[in-house]
Amino acid sequence: MSFLNDETEFTTQKKFRIRVLIIGAGSISAPLIKLLINDQAISIAAVVDKDATAPGVVIADQLGIPTSKDYHDFISDKNLDMIINMVENSSLQEKLAREKPINTILIGQSSAMLIWTMLDDVKKKKILKDTFRSTWTTSHGQIAGGFIIGRGEKMQEVGRLISQVSPTSTSVFIRGESGTGKELVARMIHSKSLLHEAPLITVNCTALSPTLIESELFGHKKGAFTGAHSDHPGLLERAHNGTLFLDEIGDMPLDLQAKLLRFLQSGEIRPIGGIDVNKVNVRIIAATNRNLETAIRNEEFRMDLFYRLNAFTIHLPALRERREDIPQLTYNFIKSVQAKLNKTISNISHEAMSILVAHNWPGNIRELRNVIERAAVLTSSTEIKARHLPGYLHPVPVNGELNAQPKDLSEGLMALKAKAINKFEFEILSKYLQENKGNVSKAAEAAHVPRRTFQRLLAKHKINADRFKNKEHNATSLER
Repeated sequence: MSFLNDETEFTTQKKFRIRVLIIGAGSISAPLIKLLINDQAISIAAVVDKDATAPGVVIADQLGIPTSKDYHDFISDKNLDMIINMVENSSLQEKLAREKPINTILIGQSSAMLIWTMLDDVKKKKILKDTFRSTWTTSHGQIAGGFIIGRGEKMQEVGRLISQVSPTSTSVFIRGESGTGKELVARMIHSKSLLHEAPLITVNCTALSPTLIESELFGHKKGAFTGAHSDHPGLLERAHNGTLFLDEIGDMPLDLQAKLLRFLQSGEIRPIGGIDVNKVNVRIIAATNRNLETAIRNEEFRMDLFYRLNAFTIHLPALRERREDIPQLTYNFIKSVQAKLNKTISNISHEAMSILVAHNWPGNIRELRNVIERAAVLTSSTEIKARHLPGYLHPVPVNGELNAQPKDLSEGLMALKAKAINKFEFEILSKYLQENKGNVSKAAEAAHVPRRTFQRLLAKHKINADRFKNKEHNATSLER
């Protein structure tokens, strides 16, 4: 999160370190252990594997990390923040879910691999801190209402903009598809502003009729219209020295847009039926999911108001454009619905997570939250499984992609899981090549894999390292 750039805050505040138990120390675990041990925010409690010669155990012994053949030696430790089970064994996962401390997060191998992609740039340690913060805390206003600043470049830019604009009095314009978290960003900006002790008042411009919204915003005097039996202060007046959030401003009537523009220019309001003008100090945050440029061409939105609002704009990417954040969002939502439903849910299966990562999420974060809550209601155990997810999320044959219906659900899920892993492999390989300007040896070293393995993966995904030797190369050229 860009507003958490002070890395010392997380690692020194109350001397907090995330305590992790790793179960399963095969070849997949070894590089993960190396990444975790180098982060000051992490404390590896132990590495467990029945094979004392497993690569991860050997590394742990070399680094002085406790090892054991039996996870029972550590499972009762109430100070464990997280258990990473790298053994693909559903019965073991269920045992761990039953035996672990109630507040300890349990993730499986597939989820760990997804989180691992967030750790690939371990030099920027804040990525890891953000990931784990999102799973268990919403304190200090650093995560507002479940909104998470993820690791992707677009969301990092969102975090930087929030950090820069929050302490000012500048009006903010938030743009993004429905369900991307525009209101949550508005609340985050307000909570970090100098006006945070004053109210944040929200108005949904779509939910109110044209006549009612003017009265709600500017207020009215007694007798101004039929039914106006008394003076009514508007929301702009009630938000004095605070913040007013105008959601879906693209649906505001044109005549009211003119009055809002005058207010933004003067800070003055005149209630309906009133004569006197009142001066108020209100910060405006507006949001829309509409294409206002098109609305302006269609004469549905005022160009002068658009430019007034567009002085400081924050664009929220769709969830399909930030798939790397789906695992941490999922675990954050699981925790929140646990309290709401009074249930203990400690894990989500590999298949279920793969399905979530592969879905396009037209409803964005709101849709994901609803899917997780539905799954939490349906599960009778401590784990959300693929069968608890809505049917429309499951893979369906597409022209040229699948020639026949899978024989059973597990076959379809395995194909989806492989597709998700391939996508992440492609993105990780491209990222390391981009950072190392196409130098395969340096990229392989940064990825903690042998050069031959790295080259094999490049061949598998048909990636030409020479494409990355151009310094002007950017993320958009990585798309296949």
